[in-house]
Amino acid sequence: MTGAGPVTVTRPGRTRHVLELDDLGPDGLATVVALAELEPQRLGETLTGQGVALLFEKPSNRTRNSSEMATVALGGHPVYIQGPEVGIDVREPAGDVARTLACYHSVLCARVIDHTSLVRMAGALDAGGVAVPVINLLSDRAHPCQAVADLLTLRRVFGADTLMDRTVTYVGDANNVWRSLAIALSMSGIASRVSSPDGYGPSRSDLELARSFGGRVEVVTDPLEAVAGVDAVYTDVWTSMGQEGERAARLAAFAGYTVDGRLLSRAADHAVALHCLPAHRGEEISAEVVDGPRSVVWIQAEQRLHAMRGLLAWVVGAGFGTDEPADP
Repeated sequence: MTGAGPVTVTRPGRTRHVLELDDLGPDGLATVVALAELEPQRLGETLTGQGVALLFEKPSNRTRNSSEMATVALGGHPVYIQGPEVGIDVREPAGDVARTLACYHSVLCARVIDHTSLVRMAGALDAGGVAVPVINLLSDRAHPCQAVADLLTLRRVFGADTLMDRTVTYVGDANNVWRSLAIALSMSGIASRVSSPDGYGPSRSDLELARSFGGRVEVVTDPLEAVAGVDAVYTDVWTSMGQEGERAARLAAFAGYTVDGRLLSRAADHAVALHCLPAHRGEEISAEVVDGPRSVVWIQAEQRLHAMRGLLAWVVGAGFGTDEPADP
């Protein structure tokens, strides 16, 4: 895709919201990845003179910094907005928040507690005929920005030409991070496995969605079996923001699912360890792994910037030709 010709920026046929990876479609994902891998100057100043709203109901390190710097790289002006400043469904309904921000900004990005807030934002803009795209910076349902960065990381580590021969195992809670990752891997033809304790595995509908893009997605309960011979082992925190009251129960349930040296030794000799961060050393991942020579977590963190640059460029119409995703 990177050799597909010059970058063009044209008004999309419809607003390109990215609430989850399936909003991109396989062609859209391929274009976002290609845009993300370009030298920034190839994209010019796609957002020159335009504002990008960055609404955060949840705090962030990587997401805020990558979003702001990606906006600047494209010539835009990022505006960071804390959740209480707009008070979704407290001071104003989600739709009103979106319609207001769209008066000032060309793109609305939001990191929300409840995924339905994003759905209502996008719905209100569409219903009002306002062509301002919404990008999900994280919700309880999905984390598409992270999944694009994960795909970029695998391409950098293994090379794009070999990815269809690779297998990635996700060990832990089949949460928002896993869901977006599974879709991204499936769209890219990369086999994946997921290993979780009872009660924390993927739902049937999530598996069906991921598999609908043609990728092989296996459920393997035993983590040692799940990582046997694979090329990459991925994990995430066991207790996410908002789940603090479940911490004790989750620590007990996930015993034996730590990505440590013993578990990683069952993977291929060249296998790498991924984690979207922040990491809790001694829980979902050991210090010897996350800080060890097989860890690529800092490459992942860096790729968040490139992923966000690609996503922002794509939603405002950058591409290499026609790559409109299919209507949902």
